[in-house]
Amino acid sequence: MPINVTMPALSPTMTEGTLSRWLKAEGDTIKAGDIIAEIETDKATMEVEAVDEGVLGKIVIKAGTEHVPVNAVIAVLLEEGESASAISAPTPAAAPAAPKPQVQQPQQTVPAQAATAPVSSAGTQRLSASPLARRLAGEQGIDLKSVKGSGPHGRIVKSDIEKAKSAPKAAPAKAAPAIEGEYEINAYGMAFRRIPNNNIKKITAKRLSESKQTVPHFYLTIDCQLDALMAARQAINDQADGAFKLSVNDFLVKAAAMALKAYPPANVSWNEDAVHQYLKADISVAVATPNGLITPIVRNAEDKGLKQISEEVKDLAKRARDGKLKPEEFQGGSFTISNLGMFGVREFGAIINPPQACILAIGAGEQRPIVEKGKIEIRTMMSCTLSVDHRSVDGATGAEYLQVFKKFVENPVSMLL
Repeated sequence: MPINVTMPALSPTMTEGTLSRWLKAEGDTIKAGDIIAEIETDKATMEVEAVDEGVLGKIVIKAGTEHVPVNAVIAVLLEEGESASAISAPTPAAAPAAPKPQVQQPQQTVPAQAATAPVSSAGTQRLSASPLARRLAGEQGIDLKSVKGSGPHGRIVKSDIEKAKSAPKAAPAKAAPAIEGEYEINAYGMAFRRIPNNNIKKITAKRLSESKQTVPHFYLTIDCQLDALMAARQAINDQADGAFKLSVNDFLVKAAAMALKAYPPANVSWNEDAVHQYLKADISVAVATPNGLITPIVRNAEDKGLKQISEEVKDLAKRARDGKLKPEEFQGGSFTISNLGMFGVREFGAIINPPQACILAIGAGEQRPIVEKGKIEIRTMMSCTLSVDHRSVDGATGAEYLQVFKKFVENPVSMLL
């Protein structure tokens, strides 16, 4: 009986394609493995290989036709002894529903093994080869598993068998390293494990996505010299004799708060009816936890000493990692500090934490050559980048705030006045 030739799916995401041209005409004899047409997909133009033998009895889809659904009948083959009268009007198959973003096919959990070949819906590895290639491989004693396919989607065709027959035998390839534990294979043959998103990550992702999409960010970077601050920190810690230990970040929290007190135009948030200018500097400190990013708040930081700030930050960070913060301890805040300096990050731009208008990204302190009074000197420098909501803080305001912040950092004694 006549055999329908359908539009193949030449990639995991293909739902339709353009039949660019026919390489065979009606009446031509077709053998398995023959290239009969060219299909243009969303990614490339690829050849279509015949999987059955017969005579090309009818071309259903003309060359140049666009938007041909996968599985639609494009031609009909006649078997030996059949005439064109045996062909009934074929009904093209409906296009499959477009895949949803990020849907992985297949989604079977497989045992710990290397994912090197396509996996069937049953979770077993599947080898794709034309009938002619299978027959030739059987006659010549060639293991299809050792042959690399050059046909569509890695299919093994006649020419691949001929190459394998003439190629010198290579030493057995080393097995791919096994992957321990259970995992899944996506449509591209990639092994992966699922890590479920908890509520903190979901909320953080939602808020930051909204912030980046709806808040007009701009960025200002300034370099601060840390030598005086490092010396003051060392002197205070030495005098404490182990009773407490200040970090550089404690000084930066204090400096950010003092700068907001001295320059209130930066201590604001945007609201449709009015810009809200805050009377106190409530500094949110970004803390990485096993469950995701959270920003506990040091309230009224401008009125607190370095020792009290240090104790509060340590306590808040510990309870944040343990998941024991109260809502009022991480909700609100007027300004955020995010410090990645301890990871060696020199400079970065952070995403604003709504409804705040500013977040200060702190880079690593490092020795750099700078010019002082015409001479090159080595100083410990730190780059700080202020991300600003342009609706409530303009460029000049952000720049002036950074100048005030820089003065406190480079003259730490002034924070004690």
